[in-house]
Amino acid sequence: MTSHTDTLMPHPVSLHLALAAILSTLQMPSSILAEEGRLEPFLGPARIEMQQLFFGQRFPNVAVCQDGSVLATWGNDGVVARRSEDGGAHWSEPTLIMEGGFQGGGLTVDRVSGDVIAFIEEGHPPAPIHLFRSQDHGQSWQRQGTEMLPNSKGHLPSMHMNEHGITLQVGAYAGRLIRPSRWYAAGNRREEWPHHYTNALFSDDRGKSWQASEPFPEMGTGEACIIELSDGTLYYNSRVHWDQNEHNTRRRSALSRDGGKTWVDWRVVHALPDGHQHRSYGCMGGLTRLPVEGRDLLVFSNLDTPNAVRERITLWLSADGGQTWPIKRLVFDGPSGYSSMHAGQPGTASEGWIYLLFEGGPSGGGQMVRVNLSWLLQGVSNEDGVLPDWLKEATP
Repeated sequence: MTSHTDTLMPHPVSLHLALAAILSTLQMPSSILAEEGRLEPFLGPARIEMQQLFFGQRFPNVAVCQDGSVLATWGNDGVVARRSEDGGAHWSEPTLIMEGGFQGGGLTVDRVSGDVIAFIEEGHPPAPIHLFRSQDHGQSWQRQGTEMLPNSKGHLPSMHMNEHGITLQVGAYAGRLIRPSRWYAAGNRREEWPHHYTNALFSDDRGKSWQASEPFPEMGTGEACIIELSDGTLYYNSRVHWDQNEHNTRRRSALSRDGGKTWVDWRVVHALPDGHQHRSYGCMGGLTRLPVEGRDLLVFSNLDTPNAVRERITLWLSADGGQTWPIKRLVFDGPSGYSSMHAGQPGTASEGWIYLLFEGGPSGGGQMVRVNLSWLLQGVSNEDGVLPDWLKEATP
């Protein structure tokens, strides 16, 4: 059990992070935040491991902290966290973030301060929202007051249930915090689904206040992922939440070139399924970019099943920033649900691992999987593009 206070204690930062904070405050273009590494740590002998972290309840989120510790949060009737300091081999006992809370997703590591931010709602949204901050990489949590500003439609979004947030690393918006969010309209009733949309919340003051972005260009969407490509473009990948949308069982994508304020160039991603293909709305998926300098290696997680049940959690690989998805590999051939992903930090115990936290597995609850890129590259063709020569040549 942790105590909740509204007072945030000062957090020491390294010279590297302090310089980044100054540049962010001045809103100067900078690449000082970049934490890019090499491809080689993700290769080597193929590796996959799975262990159960949570029992009962639902709703996963995973993020790798600034010190390389891996942080997993979970729950829809009280939200708890577990962390690993050795790259995911061993895990702490659960720490309570909020009793009776509802996982808001979007767990966000601030790469400037090192703090971690979690949003929790009092119940299924729309519901009151609480923000919690950890200044010790997820070991303890304090409640923080915050201000949220609506978008041009006057909408303040809900948090549930989205992929982790990120700190922008390059370009004019370096240092900005951004996480996916969603607008539920008047509620989660079927007649409201055409009015739902996904969007984002971003902060330029280290999470003290948040601005809602403009809507994703297609209505009837909900639950999303955001990553930053190597050139600073934001790639957005969303679930569908309305069966009247064309190709409603396939994922959607869009881009942002203004730091997440607006989203353009949306399309149906025919190569990626949105949960099983027999229902009117999709399934929360995970997305991460491997921190490899100059490359845009993305890994996506969701269900890949011909049956009318949620099962067969699978990973897909893109080597061109989400334009094509040539390789997929089954992780678990059984009950599966929502999923969240994050890649390991260069120079830490997490380096070289890809982390997947998903609902289901042999005993239900929350399963933590860690794999490397070599394991994923041994998958099967997704019949959507081909692997580039530079990746083929690097693969053992």
